[in-house]
Amino acid sequence: MNPLKHDTNSTEAEKQAIYQLVLDLTQADKREAALLELSKKREHVPDLAPILWYSFGTIAALISEIVSIYPLLSPPKLKANQSNRVCNALALLQCVASHRDTRTLFLNAHIPLFLYPFLNTVSKTRPFEFLRLTSLGVIGALVKMDDSDVINFLLSTEIIPLCLRIMETGAELAKTVATFIVQKILLDDLGLNYICCLLYTSDAADEED
Repeated sequence: MNPLKHDTNSTEAEKQAIYQLVLDLTQADKREAALLELSKKREHVPDLAPILWYSFGTIAALISEIVSIYPLLSPPKLKANQSNRVCNALALLQCVASHRDTRTLFLNAHIPLFLYPFLNTVSKTRPFEFLRLTSLGVIGALVKMDDSDVINFLLSTEIIPLCLRIMETGAELAKTVATFIVQKILLDDLGLNYICCLLYTSDAADEED
């Protein structure tokens, strides 16, 4: 099936250009340029997410970009160009996370977990602030869909303590997105019950002490 088949706004040449850029993601020497171009075009290609997901090797290439900078997180050595490159990869993952046809697949593959090391950083330098903000954007795109499966998945991870810390110590924009994520979790019955149980357990432990 051609995901761009019904997009009347796309000419055949534009379709082929998108397909070529997606193909370029799997080639190391062309990946950086392809990341930049696709991140710019993502809002103008409605079905980019399924194209990315179902193209052979593409998601693996995006994850490779993410894990490649793990060694630069601690001690913090991340430079601006490295941060920009991985944030372009994150922007494409955000596209996949927010699309109705790929969101569940994205969750089932546990891809959000690859972002948590970025959320766990504390460096105040601009490359790290940008990295945290873009990572929060991916999680924010998930919770924006008001899907209980998303909330259930996030509650099985450490997203709440990560967001709470960013709300306390992060930059202003990051605080706003982290607050939005926690708010959306609390607006879901599963999330509210989780927090209430957490508070009850914490209070009980304090009383025992």
